[in-house]
Amino acid sequence: MKRAPLFKLMAGMAFALTLAGNSFDAHAARAEQAKKEAQYPDATRKEPKLDLTSSKDQKALNDGLDAVNAGDEAKAKELLEPLLEKSKSKYAQALALQGLASLRYNAGDIKGAIDLLSQALAKGILPNDTYFQLEYELAQFQLADEQYQPALDTLAKWRNEGKKDTAESHALEGNAYYRLQKYPEAIAAMKQAMAMTDKPQQSWNQILMASYAESGQSDQAAELAEQQLEANPNDASALNNAVAVLMSAQKYPQAVALMEKARANGTLKQEKDFVNLAKLYLVTGQDASDPKPSADKAVQVLEDGMSKGVVTPSYDNYKLLGDANYVAGNEAAAIAAYKKAMPTATDGEAAIRAGQLLLTQNKYTDARTLIQQGIAKGVKHKGSAYMMLAEAERGLKNKSAAIDAMRKAAQDPETAGKAKAWLQKAGAGK
Repeated sequence: MKRAPLFKLMAGMAFALTLAGNSFDAHAARAEQAKKEAQYPDATRKEPKLDLTSSKDQKALNDGLDAVNAGDEAKAKELLEPLLEKSKSKYAQALALQGLASLRYNAGDIKGAIDLLSQALAKGILPNDTYFQLEYELAQFQLADEQYQPALDTLAKWRNEGKKDTAESHALEGNAYYRLQKYPEAIAAMKQAMAMTDKPQQSWNQILMASYAESGQSDQAAELAEQQLEANPNDASALNNAVAVLMSAQKYPQAVALMEKARANGTLKQEKDFVNLAKLYLVTGQDASDPKPSADKAVQVLEDGMSKGVVTPSYDNYKLLGDANYVAGNEAAAIAAYKKAMPTATDGEAAIRAGQLLLTQNKYTDARTLIQQGIAKGVKHKGSAYMMLAEAERGLKNKSAAIDAMRKAAQDPETAGKAKAWLQKAGAGK
């Protein structure tokens, strides 16, 4: 997979445009201005003297780096690779390694990019702006390669020697600490990053929220999530993040309230959002003394989504609608939903649930038909399904068929005890 370069190779090119052998005198008059414009004016590293004196090497380097920026891999390699062996300039070699490292990264070879970038830095000849820019890039590469501690070490060296501090560098640090499961350190780094800019990236908030949640600070995570949604009320990502964090903290009523608000203002637009809201209602209903009001809400959400064409008429969605109606006590609606789920079913669960409801209504023939269909398609609890089938057959006065079904239930460890007791009582224990 192609990767976007982290930055264009302009920093090195600026130094490659003029030969080192005749550039220092020309630039001396502008030394003070250059210092003011330097990206790392307070760096402790001593600026090295450039050693690029070959006009041929200079042209190959500039053209090669241009090719890297243009995405012309073949031309870039043709121009840059010979410099590694033939050029006497460590500076030319270092910048060639930088360009080749970018090619490796773009091709998805992060380890190869890290190796080449490390070689470029080890040459020790790069000007400070280029050197520290590449060192920071190395930390990014290491993070991308899941080398989290090395990334932190590189970043610490970059900050200590380059004397530079940015919001992005603290965010990178926080990301690495989060991956290492060092959540207090991740929280501190991310908070520092956000304090240094008025435009924090969304990913920073996500890592901070996740760090709060993973460290057991669910209230802080939920508070941050709600703040982000309040600041971006029409942002679907902010909504999803807030709901996910609230659910992780088991703050289901708050999550429901956020999603209902989004449904009312039209922010709730995706199928998964409607489905998740319906499931949330069912979860909250389980903890209530009367689950019917929450289950009715779940039904309403699903039917609303279906009427708008957002929630598709799939097996899973109709099965969920059936479950919601079942919990709400709407038996007829539950059976209807389960039957709509059956034509596209990959298992027999919906048929079994519909059959179970029909049994409670003493509709034994219809129940038997659906239960048999469910067993044929496959169910998780086969013993329970056969016990239902036995009950349907018993209701239809088919004693031999009921016994046959109960014997099959006796073969399932989950229902063996009850089935054997039934058979014993029916005089068919052997």
